[in-house]
Amino acid sequence: MKKRKIFIFVVVTLGWTSALKAQSLPVYLDETKSIEERVEDALRRMTLDEKIAVIHAQSKFSSAGVKRLGFPDLWTDDGPHGVRPDVLWDEWVQAGQTNDSCVAFPALTCLAATWNPSLARLYGESLGEEALYRNKNVMLGPGVNIYRTPLNGRNFEYMGEDPWLASRMVIPYIQGLQSKGVAACVKHYALNNDEEYRHQVNVIISDRALREIYLPAFEAAVKEGKAWAIMGAYNLYENQHNCHNNILLNKILKKEWGFDGVVISDWGGCHDTEEAITNGLDLEFGSWTDGLSEGASNAYDNYYLADAYKRLIQEGKYTTRELDEKVRRVLRLMFRTNMNRQRPYGAMCSKSHYETARKVAQEGIVLLKNEHNLLPIPADAHILVVGENAIKMMTVGGGSSSLKVQREILPLDGMRERFSHVDYARGYVGDTIQSYNGVTVGRSLYDLRPATQLIAEAVEKAKSADYVVIFGGLNKADYQDCEGHDRKAYGLPYEQDALVEALAKANKQVVFVNISGNAVAMPWLDKVSAVVQGWFIGSESGHALADVLSGDVNPSGKLPYTWYQRLEDTGAHALGSYPGVWRDSHQVIDEEYKEGIFVGYRWADLKRIKPLFAFGHGLSYTSFEIRGATADKKEMRDGEKISFTVTVKNTGIKAGAETVQLYVTDKKCSLPRPIKELKAFQKVYLQPGESKTVVLTLDKRSLSFFDDRIQQWTAETGDFEALIGTSSQNILQRVLFKLKD
Repeated sequence: MKKRKIFIFVVVTLGWTSALKAQSLPVYLDETKSIEERVEDALRRMTLDEKIAVIHAQSKFSSAGVKRLGFPDLWTDDGPHGVRPDVLWDEWVQAGQTNDSCVAFPALTCLAATWNPSLARLYGESLGEEALYRNKNVMLGPGVNIYRTPLNGRNFEYMGEDPWLASRMVIPYIQGLQSKGVAACVKHYALNNDEEYRHQVNVIISDRALREIYLPAFEAAVKEGKAWAIMGAYNLYENQHNCHNNILLNKILKKEWGFDGVVISDWGGCHDTEEAITNGLDLEFGSWTDGLSEGASNAYDNYYLADAYKRLIQEGKYTTRELDEKVRRVLRLMFRTNMNRQRPYGAMCSKSHYETARKVAQEGIVLLKNEHNLLPIPADAHILVVGENAIKMMTVGGGSSSLKVQREILPLDGMRERFSHVDYARGYVGDTIQSYNGVTVGRSLYDLRPATQLIAEAVEKAKSADYVVIFGGLNKADYQDCEGHDRKAYGLPYEQDALVEALAKANKQVVFVNISGNAVAMPWLDKVSAVVQGWFIGSESGHALADVLSGDVNPSGKLPYTWYQRLEDTGAHALGSYPGVWRDSHQVIDEEYKEGIFVGYRWADLKRIKPLFAFGHGLSYTSFEIRGATADKKEMRDGEKISFTVTVKNTGIKAGAETVQLYVTDKKCSLPRPIKELKAFQKVYLQPGESKTVVLTLDKRSLSFFDDRIQQWTAETGDFEALIGTSSQNILQRVLFKLKD
């Protein structure tokens, strides 16, 4: 038999083989090259048709990649609070998938109420992992529009009334999300502060108010958070739609702030091809979202940045200069997301994500009132739970943030899991529709009994209960906390006031848990012993609320907005500037922000209004002492910082957390300034009897105002005062200092 020769080859790699391989790749595929080199190389290789294709949608939530060059499609998804379920290519109808359920994280009002930037980072990381698992490249959030009126239907998606708080909370959210290779698309830029007539509102505002109140969170998102995408708003500013607004997008965002990411239109927010070409829009979505059933063979070709744009280039009216800049930005976004081969793996509905949701909810729940230390509730107490919001899912509805969750623990279920003796009465009937965009809830809420009968049943049961816990407030129905419309009134809907009054007469130990993203009128406040702000807190809502009501968790949330007694106490309503005045054409409504920089607690201070609950307010089951405030210097010079030190002590018998808030007062200024402005804060966790030192630092920008006479930030020399406390109306320590030349 003939012998076969066997040859064995041994290859020893010395590190240069991978380099040779990389050298053989096109530059745009070579990950050893910088992103900018790869972008320019890919741009040179693209045809006109390929360039046009990547700057507008090809479906409800995706834009085309460059298949010839190996660039995959770019997928966006709604959900600042969770990854929205998939819809059909051309319709809002659910795709009917079985693997697109998610964890619902608390709404951003709750996140802001934690006053805890480290939780914002964890929130972003967890959301990014869920997005990765679902192959989403851009998450359409977070939102940082300012809480100007409590009627805004979309306030629950934002981070409150104060630009500094919103700035500090949005930065780590973005960093956490983008650390997973998923882009944050910060929205809605800018001045989208009410939902009613959002497509027609033209905001009239001073440059100073724009810069001091409404833009700082966006600026921080860009400069410090390094956001990879920004979403334009539906409304107008200076008579231009904000999705193609020269001042906001070109002058401020891209030139002044140096934004190198992609400006994405809100869905249907683009209105004109030439404005879109020249005024800063990079990627157009939703302009004609009925897909293939109307118009052209491909309706997406009819977008403003599609065939219409290509024709203008072919006719010679425009060169490809503007187009190349848009494509350059989109390619950069792709290299950061779906062309980034170093992205980690995602995870969906993991144990750690539920833990994150519960932790954020626990820290964001705000104890507003606790007369005679009624709370926490003993484990063996006989409790009557009342209210539709105890049995209603709040992850379904509300607009684009509606989710399809793997699970949502309802308040009643959470209470029954934690306490031994829990009875239930409906109390009121509100919104009984339990489906949205194809997501259906299993539990029926239909109840045809009249209000008198519902109240009578609750009152009768309340007479024998140790505690009555009412889960009331708002919901995600139209004209409540919901995208598309604003609330019609400040008061509670569905005759809840009558219910609370009746129960307060029947039982002295009433707890009202307000489920909402907005403040509401509480004419019965002095008749109930305890009030808790419960927000919309997602998958773990029932657990988190029971955690706080039972005392398993000591509440530490602080309000991110001023809770006024009456709607007329709010600046926008006191001055009659909301919702604006229609022009003769009835195509545009001019809304003048007459209150200027005096928004929220700034307005309350100016007018000496006592709110129902102050900005920054939040109680605990323990007590704290703040003392010994000092500054590291008496005079601060340009380029320096100044630090303030206080000692915080837990003087109670429970472990807990307090948030130290530092406000600044300018003693003398050439322009009117608020009496005080939040400029630093820190949350500190303490065991009973424990003390810690808190250091809060200010820089020159902390002392500055935007001088619209010279169009720049200015800090005038002179006397300032640091006000340190636990809310905007609970100032405990004061330190004077000077700003020198």
